[in-house]
Amino acid sequence: MLDDLDSVLEEEQQSKAEAPRNNTRAGRSTIAFFLSLVLLSLLAGGGWFAYSKVTGFFVADDYPGPGGAEAIVQVKTGQSATEIGNLLYQQKVVASVDAFVDAAEDNNRSKNIQAGWYKLKVEMKASDALALLLDPKSRWVVKVTLPEGLTYQQSFQKLSEATGIPVAEFQKAAKNPVGLGVDESWFKRSDGKKIDKSNIEGFLFPATYDLSPKADATEVLKTIIGHFNSEMERLEFVPTVQKSRGGITPYEALIVASIAQGEALKDEDMAKVSRVVYNRAYSDDFPCNCLGMDSTVNYWLRLNGKDIKASEHLTQAELHNPKNPYNTHDKPGLPPGPIGNPGEVALKGAMNPTNNFPYFYFVTVDKDGTMAYGKTAADHDRNLQIACQNGIPLC
Repeated sequence: MLDDLDSVLEEEQQSKAEAPRNNTRAGRSTIAFFLSLVLLSLLAGGGWFAYSKVTGFFVADDYPGPGGAEAIVQVKTGQSATEIGNLLYQQKVVASVDAFVDAAEDNNRSKNIQAGWYKLKVEMKASDALALLLDPKSRWVVKVTLPEGLTYQQSFQKLSEATGIPVAEFQKAAKNPVGLGVDESWFKRSDGKKIDKSNIEGFLFPATYDLSPKADATEVLKTIIGHFNSEMERLEFVPTVQKSRGGITPYEALIVASIAQGEALKDEDMAKVSRVVYNRAYSDDFPCNCLGMDSTVNYWLRLNGKDIKASEHLTQAELHNPKNPYNTHDKPGLPPGPIGNPGEVALKGAMNPTNNFPYFYFVTVDKDGTMAYGKTAADHDRNLQIACQNGIPLC
């Protein structure tokens, strides 16, 4: 019995001794679970922090816009998106080069950015800066129109008024047409007359020009002559003249075009007047091959700072001045050079003058600019009478 009692007492003592150990295990499990949650939270938080850092590393810095002070930038021909972005970044237009490159890659029209000067803003959103570079209204240009028939003096005056560059600077820059882009092959004549290679007349193609606001006189003239060269190539002026004008040079045809531009009032008469000029200058059927053009006399007056005159007001001394190299009333053949800058219609007329047109005279016979043509002096006299009857003061 005593042995059984001892066994019971030992079991109770053992149970009491084991009870605290089980409670300790349960407490430790709770703490471990809590610590696990904390650890997972820290890991999650750290992962988000790391993700944010990585994402921030790959997203280019960009301004929110819309921008502040004005910034003037120049995009040059052939520049890539990266080069343009670097230019904008240096002038603080965009926050980073990558932001502009990303915007350009997202916009298929970005390849259409034209060379030139642009008005942007400091601290623009890159996509907004790109949009302005694609907007023609954002281009900063000096616009000037040179109408058909202006002399180089008149052209310089218009260019000066538009750009603020003194006329004297254009005159100085114009002394070397070849250096400005005129091909030296232009300065040739078949009639043996000397050519003034410093004469820019005829090469200032009539058009509307968008000029760089930072350009000097030389750059402006290079732009205009570059356009002349492009138009001559487009019109195939040189090869056409060489092939079809019986041996005269392109420079001589340019002179004819300038005379037609100065004499004809309507486009439809350009080719006809050109043919009359060729007939007079190169035919054996006209006295002394003298053109007898009042427009060439007026050109000389203008070169010497004098006002031009209507035909009826030109004096005999002016018409027959022996010191005037542009006196086509007494000097045979074409004058020394163009008397203005002809436009496309006049150039086409000189390239392809009216065929089967054996006339030597023309005169404007009414106030609408209608021209009449005559084969003989008697025909011309009759046309003069018609002009006088219509109020043209020639009689």
